[in-house]
Amino acid sequence: MADSESTSEFESETVDDPIQNLSNEKLYELLQNILTENEKLTMENEMFEKFLRRVEPNALGGGAGLLGSSTASQASQQEAAPTRGVRKRSRSKGSASERTLRLTAEQKCDIAQREIEELREELKRMEGDCEKIIDKKLAMIEETQVRAIEIKKFEHEFHRDVIVGGVSKRTGKVECEKFERHHRDLIGKRHALINKLVLKNQALKVSLRKLKSQLRQKEEMGDVLSKVDFDQLKIENSQYMDKIDEKNQELLKLKLMAGRTLQVLNQHKKKLAFLNKELDRIKADIQQRNDLLRRVDAEATIAEEERLKAEVINRRLREQLSDYKVPEVLEYVNCMADLYELQKKERIWDRKVDIAKMAVDRHQRIWKQIAKDSQK
Repeated sequence: MADSESTSEFESETVDDPIQNLSNEKLYELLQNILTENEKLTMENEMFEKFLRRVEPNALGGGAGLLGSSTASQASQQEAAPTRGVRKRSRSKGSASERTLRLTAEQKCDIAQREIEELREELKRMEGDCEKIIDKKLAMIEETQVRAIEIKKFEHEFHRDVIVGGVSKRTGKVECEKFERHHRDLIGKRHALINKLVLKNQALKVSLRKLKSQLRQKEEMGDVLSKVDFDQLKIENSQYMDKIDEKNQELLKLKLMAGRTLQVLNQHKKKLAFLNKELDRIKADIQQRNDLLRRVDAEATIAEEERLKAEVINRRLREQLSDYKVPEVLEYVNCMADLYELQKKERIWDRKVDIAKMAVDRHQRIWKQIAKDSQK
Protein backbone atom coordinates (compact mmCIF):
# COMPACT_ATOMS: atom_id res chain seq x y z
CA MET A 1 0.00 0.00 0.00
CA ALA A 2 2.77 2.35 0.88
CA ASP A 3 4.59 1.40 -2.34
CA SER A 4 1.56 2.20 -4.42
CA GLU A 5 1.14 5.55 -2.69
CA SER A 6 4.79 6.50 -3.28
CA THR A 7 4.53 5.39 -6.90
CA SER A 8 1.42 7.42 -7.44
CA GLU A 9 3.02 10.41 -5.74
CA PHE A 10 6.11 10.11 -7.97
CA GLU A 11 3.95 9.81 -11.08
CA SER A 12 1.90 12.85 -10.08
CA GLU A 13 5.03 14.90 -9.43
CA THR A 14 6.53 13.75 -12.73
CA VAL A 15 3.41 14.74 -14.58
CA ASP A 16 3.35 18.12 -12.84
CA ASP A 17 7.07 18.74 -13.65
CA PRO A 18 7.20 21.70 -16.11
CA ILE A 19 10.45 20.48 -17.71
CA GLN A 20 8.63 17.59 -19.30
CA ASN A 21 6.44 20.04 -21.18
CA LEU A 22 9.40 22.03 -22.67
CA SER A 23 10.52 21.62 -26.25
CA ASN A 24 14.02 20.62 -27.33
CA GLU A 25 14.98 24.22 -28.18
CA LYS A 26 13.89 25.43 -24.74
CA LEU A 27 15.78 22.59 -23.06
CA TYR A 28 18.93 23.43 -25.07
CA GLU A 29 18.60 27.11 -24.13
CA LEU A 30 18.13 26.15 -20.46
CA LEU A 31 21.19 23.91 -20.62
CA GLN A 32 23.30 26.71 -22.15
CA ASN A 33 22.21 29.11 -19.41
CA ILE A 34 23.14 26.54 -16.74
CA LEU A 35 26.58 26.02 -18.35
CA THR A 36 27.18 29.78 -18.51
CA GLU A 37 26.21 30.12 -14.84
CA ASN A 38 28.55 27.25 -14.01
CA GLU A 39 31.44 28.98 -15.81
CA LYS A 40 30.74 32.18 -13.87
CA LEU A 41 30.74 30.27 -10.57
CA THR A 42 34.00 28.54 -11.54
CA MET A 43 35.64 31.90 -12.26
CA GLU A 44 34.38 33.25 -8.92
CA ASN A 45 35.76 30.21 -7.09
CA GLU A 46 39.16 30.63 -8.77
CA MET A 47 39.19 34.30 -7.78
CA PHE A 48 38.24 33.45 -4.16
CA GLU A 49 40.94 30.74 -3.99
CA LYS A 50 43.51 33.21 -5.22
CA PHE A 51 42.35 35.74 -2.63
CA LEU A 52 42.60 33.17 0.17
CA ARG A 53 46.01 32.03 -1.07
CA ARG A 54 47.27 35.61 -0.80
CA VAL A 55 45.54 36.67 2.43
CA GLU A 56 45.57 33.46 4.51
CA PRO A 57 47.85 30.82 2.99
CA ASN A 58 47.51 28.55 6.07
CA ALA A 59 43.72 28.48 5.81
CA LEU A 60 43.79 27.58 2.14
CA GLY A 61 42.79 23.97 2.80
CA GLY A 62 39.69 24.92 4.76
CA GLY A 63 38.81 27.69 2.34
CA ALA A 64 39.32 25.41 -0.61
CA GLY A 65 37.09 22.84 1.07
CA LEU A 66 34.42 25.42 1.60
CA LEU A 67 34.67 26.64 -1.93
CA GLY A 68 34.73 23.08 -3.19
CA SER A 69 31.62 22.24 -1.22
CA SER A 70 29.94 25.38 -2.52
CA THR A 71 30.91 24.45 -6.08
CA ALA A 72 29.66 20.91 -5.54
CA SER A 73 26.38 22.22 -4.18
CA GLN A 74 25.98 24.52 -7.21
CA ALA A 75 26.76 21.63 -9.54
CA SER A 76 24.29 19.39 -7.71
CA GLN A 77 21.67 22.08 -8.16
CA GLN A 78 22.35 22.21 -11.90
CA GLU A 79 22.30 18.42 -12.26
CA ALA A 80 19.11 18.20 -10.22
CA ALA A 81 17.30 20.69 -12.49
CA PRO A 82 15.65 18.00 -14.70
CA THR A 83 14.44 16.12 -11.57
CA ARG A 84 13.62 19.17 -9.50
CA GLY A 85 10.18 17.87 -8.60
CA VAL A 86 11.56 14.55 -7.37
CA ARG A 87 14.32 15.99 -5.14
CA LYS A 88 12.49 18.95 -3.78
CA ARG A 89 12.83 17.86 -0.15
CA SER A 90 16.55 17.00 -0.33
CA ARG A 91 17.34 20.37 -1.92
CA SER A 92 15.45 22.23 0.76
CA LYS A 93 17.49 20.43 3.40
CA GLY A 94 20.80 21.31 1.66
CA SER A 95 19.90 24.96 1.16
CA ALA A 96 20.19 25.62 4.89
CA SER A 97 23.83 24.44 4.89
CA GLU A 98 24.62 26.26 1.63
CA ARG A 99 23.25 29.53 2.92
CA THR A 100 26.02 29.69 5.53
CA LEU A 101 28.74 29.10 2.85
CA ARG A 102 27.74 31.76 0.36
CA LEU A 103 29.25 35.26 0.28
CA THR A 104 27.19 38.38 0.09
CA ALA A 105 27.31 40.63 -2.97
CA GLU A 106 29.22 43.26 -0.99
CA GLN A 107 31.87 40.73 0.06
CA LYS A 108 32.19 39.49 -3.50
CA CYS A 109 32.62 43.07 -4.77
CA ASP A 110 35.20 43.75 -2.06
CA ILE A 111 37.20 40.64 -2.98
CA ALA A 112 36.93 41.41 -6.69
CA GLN A 113 38.08 45.01 -6.08
CA ARG A 114 41.07 43.77 -4.06
CA GLU A 115 41.96 41.27 -6.78
CA ILE A 116 41.74 44.01 -9.40
CA GLU A 117 44.02 46.24 -7.32
CA GLU A 118 46.42 43.34 -6.82
CA LEU A 119 46.41 42.63 -10.55
CA ARG A 120 47.07 46.30 -11.27
CA GLU A 121 49.98 46.35 -8.80
CA GLU A 122 51.34 43.15 -10.29
CA LEU A 123 50.96 44.65 -13.77
CA LYS A 124 52.82 47.77 -12.64
CA ARG A 125 55.59 45.61 -11.16
CA MET A 126 55.80 43.63 -14.39
CA GLU A 127 55.88 46.86 -16.41
CA GLY A 128 58.66 48.18 -14.17
CA ASP A 129 60.63 44.94 -14.55
CA CYS A 130 60.07 44.96 -18.31
CA GLU A 131 61.16 48.60 -18.55
CA LYS A 132 64.31 47.76 -16.57
CA ILE A 133 65.03 44.84 -18.88
CA ILE A 134 64.36 47.02 -21.94
CA ASP A 135 66.63 49.78 -20.60
CA LYS A 136 69.33 47.21 -19.91
CA LYS A 137 69.01 45.70 -23.38
CA LEU A 138 69.01 49.17 -24.98
CA ALA A 139 72.13 50.06 -23.01
CA MET A 140 73.77 46.81 -24.16
CA ILE A 141 72.76 47.53 -27.77
CA GLU A 142 74.11 51.07 -27.51
CA GLU A 143 77.35 49.79 -26.00
CA THR A 144 77.62 47.18 -28.76
CA GLN A 145 77.04 49.82 -31.42
CA VAL A 146 79.68 52.07 -29.86
CA ARG A 147 82.12 49.16 -29.76
CA ALA A 148 81.33 48.28 -33.36
CA ILE A 149 81.99 51.89 -34.39
CA GLU A 150 85.26 51.90 -32.44
CA ILE A 151 86.31 48.60 -34.05
CA LYS A 152 85.52 49.96 -37.53
CA LYS A 153 87.44 53.13 -36.73
CA PHE A 154 90.40 51.10 -35.45
CA GLU A 155 90.29 48.92 -38.55
CA HIS A 156 90.22 51.98 -40.80
CA GLU A 157 93.13 53.64 -38.96
CA PHE A 158 95.12 50.39 -38.92
CA HIS A 159 94.53 49.91 -42.64
CA ARG A 160 95.43 53.54 -43.35
CA ASP A 161 98.51 53.84 -41.11
CA VAL A 162 99.97 50.32 -41.20
CA ILE A 163 98.69 48.21 -44.09
CA VAL A 164 98.75 51.04 -46.65
CA GLY A 165 100.85 53.82 -45.14
CA GLY A 166 103.32 51.52 -43.37
CA VAL A 167 104.51 49.66 -46.46
CA SER A 168 108.10 50.39 -47.39
CA LYS A 169 108.64 51.45 -51.00
CA ARG A 170 112.02 49.75 -51.07
CA THR A 171 111.13 46.32 -49.64
CA GLY A 172 107.38 46.29 -50.19
CA LYS A 173 106.76 45.10 -46.59
CA VAL A 174 105.25 46.75 -43.51
CA GLU A 175 107.80 48.67 -41.45
CA CYS A 176 108.05 47.67 -37.80
CA GLU A 177 108.52 51.29 -36.61
CA LYS A 178 105.21 52.42 -38.07
CA PHE A 179 103.45 49.40 -36.59
CA GLU A 180 104.88 50.17 -33.13
CA ARG A 181 104.06 53.88 -33.50
CA HIS A 182 100.48 53.03 -34.36
CA HIS A 183 100.13 50.83 -31.26
CA ARG A 184 101.79 53.43 -29.00
CA ASP A 185 99.34 56.05 -30.24
CA LEU A 186 96.43 53.67 -29.69
CA ILE A 187 97.56 52.85 -26.14
CA GLY A 188 98.01 56.56 -25.42
CA LYS A 189 94.46 57.27 -26.60
CA ARG A 190 93.18 54.45 -24.38
CA HIS A 191 95.02 55.83 -21.34
CA ALA A 192 93.61 59.30 -22.03
CA LEU A 193 90.10 57.84 -22.30
CA ILE A 194 90.59 55.91 -19.04
CA ASN A 195 91.75 59.06 -17.24
CA LYS A 196 88.77 60.96 -18.61
CA LEU A 197 86.36 58.25 -17.45
CA VAL A 198 88.01 58.14 -14.01
CA LEU A 199 87.55 61.90 -13.62
CA LYS A 200 83.95 61.62 -14.79
CA ASN A 201 83.34 58.77 -12.34
CA GLN A 202 84.78 60.82 -9.50
CA ALA A 203 82.59 63.79 -10.43
CA LEU A 204 79.53 61.51 -10.52
CA LYS A 205 80.42 60.11 -7.10
CA VAL A 206 80.70 63.64 -5.68
CA SER A 207 77.35 64.54 -7.23
CA LEU A 208 75.84 61.35 -5.81
CA ARG A 209 77.10 62.17 -2.33
CA LYS A 210 75.61 65.67 -2.62
CA LEU A 211 72.27 64.26 -3.72
CA LYS A 212 72.28 61.73 -0.88
CA SER A 213 73.02 64.48 1.64
CA GLN A 214 70.22 66.62 0.19
CA LEU A 215 67.85 63.66 0.33
CA ARG A 216 68.85 63.00 3.94
CA GLN A 217 68.21 66.63 4.82
CA LYS A 218 64.81 66.50 3.15
CA GLU A 219 63.95 63.33 5.05
CA GLU A 220 65.02 64.97 8.32
CA MET A 221 62.98 68.05 7.48
CA GLY A 222 59.99 65.90 6.62
CA ASP A 223 59.34 65.29 10.33
CA VAL A 224 58.63 68.98 10.92
CA LEU A 225 56.52 69.50 7.82
CA SER A 226 52.94 70.56 8.35
CA LYS A 227 49.80 69.04 6.93
CA VAL A 228 49.58 71.81 4.36
CA ASP A 229 52.97 70.84 2.99
CA PHE A 230 51.90 67.22 2.73
CA ASP A 231 48.72 68.25 0.93
CA GLN A 232 50.74 70.39 -1.44
CA LEU A 233 53.11 67.48 -2.06
CA LYS A 234 50.14 65.21 -2.70
CA ILE A 235 48.72 67.69 -5.20
CA GLU A 236 52.09 68.00 -6.93
CA ASN A 237 52.44 64.23 -6.89
CA SER A 238 49.02 63.80 -8.50
CA GLN A 239 49.90 66.42 -11.11
CA TYR A 240 53.19 64.69 -11.87
CA MET A 241 51.42 61.34 -12.06
CA ASP A 242 48.98 62.82 -14.56
CA LYS A 243 51.89 64.17 -16.56
CA ILE A 244 53.60 60.78 -16.36
CA ASP A 245 50.43 59.09 -17.62
CA GLU A 246 50.23 61.57 -20.50
CA LYS A 247 53.87 60.96 -21.33
CA ASN A 248 53.31 57.21 -21.16
CA GLN A 249 50.37 57.55 -23.53
CA GLU A 250 52.50 59.66 -25.88
CA LEU A 251 55.31 57.12 -25.55
CA LEU A 252 52.89 54.31 -26.39
CA LYS A 253 51.64 56.23 -29.42
CA LEU A 254 55.23 56.88 -30.50
CA LYS A 255 56.08 53.20 -30.05
CA LEU A 256 53.09 52.22 -32.16
CA MET A 257 54.08 54.81 -34.74
CA ALA A 258 57.66 53.54 -34.67
CA GLY A 259 56.39 49.98 -35.13
CA ARG A 260 54.28 50.98 -38.12
CA THR A 261 57.18 53.01 -39.50
CA LEU A 262 59.47 50.03 -39.07
CA GLN A 263 57.01 47.81 -40.91
CA VAL A 264 56.77 50.32 -43.75
CA LEU A 265 60.57 50.62 -43.76
CA ASN A 266 60.96 46.84 -43.99
CA GLN A 267 58.48 46.75 -46.84
CA HIS A 268 60.37 49.49 -48.66
CA LYS A 269 63.67 47.68 -47.99
CA LYS A 270 62.28 44.49 -49.49
CA LYS A 271 60.97 46.46 -52.44
CA LEU A 272 64.33 48.22 -52.81
CA ALA A 273 66.17 44.88 -52.73
CA PHE A 274 63.83 43.51 -55.39
CA LEU A 275 64.31 46.63 -57.52
CA ASN A 276 68.10 46.40 -57.09
CA LYS A 277 68.02 42.80 -58.30
CA GLU A 278 65.84 43.84 -61.22
CA LEU A 279 68.24 46.72 -61.95
CA ASP A 280 71.24 44.34 -61.93
CA ARG A 281 69.41 42.01 -64.27
CA ILE A 282 68.50 44.88 -66.62
CA LYS A 283 72.08 46.16 -66.53
CA ALA A 284 73.40 42.69 -67.41
CA ASP A 285 70.84 42.46 -70.23
CA ILE A 286 71.84 45.92 -71.49
CA GLN A 287 75.53 44.92 -71.36
CA GLN A 288 74.82 41.76 -73.34
CA ARG A 289 72.80 43.69 -75.89
CA ASN A 290 75.56 46.32 -76.17
CA ASP A 291 78.15 43.57 -76.76
CA LEU A 292 75.90 42.01 -79.38
CA LEU A 293 75.39 45.43 -80.97
CA ARG A 294 79.14 46.03 -81.10
CA ARG A 295 79.71 42.64 -82.72
CA VAL A 296 76.93 43.32 -85.23
CA ASP A 297 78.44 46.76 -85.99
CA ALA A 298 81.90 45.19 -86.49
CA GLU A 299 80.45 42.50 -88.76
CA ALA A 300 78.49 45.17 -90.65
CA THR A 301 81.67 47.22 -91.11
CA ILE A 302 83.56 44.16 -92.38
CA ALA A 303 80.67 43.30 -94.70
CA GLU A 304 80.60 46.86 -95.99
CA GLU A 305 84.35 46.75 -96.69
CA GLU A 306 83.99 43.41 -98.47
CA ARG A 307 81.06 44.82 -100.43
CA LEU A 308 83.16 47.81 -101.56
CA LYS A 309 86.02 45.48 -102.54
CA ALA A 310 83.58 43.26 -104.44
CA GLU A 311 82.13 46.29 -106.18
CA VAL A 312 85.64 47.41 -107.24
CA ILE A 313 86.45 43.90 -108.51
CA ASN A 314 83.08 43.67 -110.22
CA ARG A 315 83.60 47.09 -111.82
CA ARG A 316 87.08 46.11 -113.03
CA LEU A 317 85.80 42.79 -114.38
CA ARG A 318 82.95 44.56 -116.10
CA GLU A 319 85.42 47.01 -117.67
CA GLN A 320 87.60 44.11 -118.78
CA LEU A 321 84.56 42.33 -120.11
CA SER A 322 83.50 45.43 -122.04
CA ASP A 323 87.04 45.89 -123.49
CA TYR A 324 87.57 42.19 -124.29
CA LYS A 325 88.15 41.29 -127.97
CA VAL A 326 88.22 37.76 -129.33
CA PRO A 327 91.52 37.08 -131.30
CA GLU A 328 91.55 35.78 -134.86
CA VAL A 329 91.67 32.03 -135.57
CA LEU A 330 94.98 32.23 -137.47
CA GLU A 331 96.52 34.15 -134.61
CA TYR A 332 95.30 31.50 -132.16
CA VAL A 333 96.78 28.72 -134.35
CA ASN A 334 100.12 30.53 -134.54
CA CYS A 335 100.14 31.03 -130.77
CA MET A 336 99.42 27.35 -130.18
CA ALA A 337 102.22 26.39 -132.60
CA ASP A 338 104.62 28.67 -130.78
CA LEU A 339 103.47 27.11 -127.50
CA TYR A 340 104.17 23.60 -128.74
CA GLU A 341 107.59 24.68 -130.03
CA LEU A 342 108.45 26.30 -126.73
CA GLN A 343 107.35 23.19 -124.80
CA LYS A 344 109.57 21.05 -127.10
CA LYS A 345 112.53 23.34 -126.48
CA GLU A 346 111.80 23.17 -122.74
CA ARG A 347 111.99 19.36 -122.79
CA ILE A 348 115.23 19.51 -124.75
CA TRP A 349 116.78 21.91 -122.26
CA ASP A 350 115.54 19.78 -119.37
CA ARG A 351 117.45 16.77 -120.84
CA LYS A 352 120.52 18.92 -121.29
CA VAL A 353 120.31 20.09 -117.72
CA ASP A 354 119.99 16.51 -116.46
CA ILE A 355 123.05 15.47 -118.54
CA ALA A 356 125.00 18.45 -117.17
CA LYS A 357 124.01 17.51 -113.57
CA MET A 358 125.17 13.95 -114.16
CA ALA A 359 128.48 15.25 -115.52
CA VAL A 360 128.90 17.56 -112.53
CA ASP A 361 128.22 14.69 -110.14
CA ARG A 362 130.76 12.53 -111.92
CA HIS A 363 133.39 15.26 -111.82
CA GLN A 364 132.69 15.86 -108.11
CA ARG A 365 133.25 12.17 -107.36
CA ILE A 366 136.46 12.19 -109.34
CA TRP A 367 137.61 15.30 -107.52
CA LYS A 368 136.83 13.80 -104.13
CA GLN A 369 138.74 10.66 -105.05
CA ILE A 370 141.73 12.74 -106.16
CA ALA A 371 141.56 14.73 -102.89
CA LYS A 372 141.59 11.52 -100.83
CA ASP A 373 144.50 10.10 -102.82
CA SER A 374 146.50 13.32 -102.37
CA GLN A 375 145.88 13.28 -98.59
CA LYS A 376 147.23 9.75 -98.31
